[in-house]
Amino acid sequence: MEEKIKKINILYLLGYIFGPMVICAICYLISYLYFPKGNGAVILIMGPTIISTLWLIFGVKVIFKQKQKKMEEELEQSGFNRSQTFYADGSTVVVDTENGKIAILFLWNPFKKYILPANRITKTWVDDGKGGSGFMEGSSRVSFLFNIDDIKIRVNTFISNQRWRMDSDYILTGISKADMMVEVIEKARSNSK
Repeated sequence: MEEKIKKINILYLLGYIFGPMVICAICYLISYLYFPKGNGAVILIMGPTIISTLWLIFGVKVIFKQKQKKMEEELEQSGFNRSQTFYADGSTVVVDTENGKIAILFLWNPFKKYILPANRITKTWVDDGKGGSGFMEGSSRVSFLFNIDDIKIRVNTFISNQRWRMDSDYILTGISKADMMVEVIEKARSNSK
């Protein structure tokens, strides 16, 4: 049976968000009940608050980078020919055009890597994010997309919090990267058994 892709591990996501909150709440309660004043209260309030804030800001990226590195090592050991690797904010896509395979790792499901035959991909395309008209025409996101088992996977090649003109170097570079990845994935699809 073919394994279904899960972009988000709900337990990981909830634990990542609510775990620090629960720890802080417990520490605040202990501080209130047993250390109403003094150094103990300061440590029990400030320590978990600072650590939780750092965890929420940096933790997910640190975990993802470690799992990304581990995935790349495992792919090399297994004989996966890395023709192209694309690192995005929310995922990593590795394509083996020679053997027709694709490997994917998601930010919110970093403990599960997916190595699939590329023939499971039913469609690939580029989304330039173009919107607006006239002088307001532009984009704030360029990406390449592909469907695996009716699950749409979007990988951003450029993302910004402001709209850029369609002839901007940022947009053109994003489109170029997206076009290249679509070509590589299509080549892997054609070589997949």
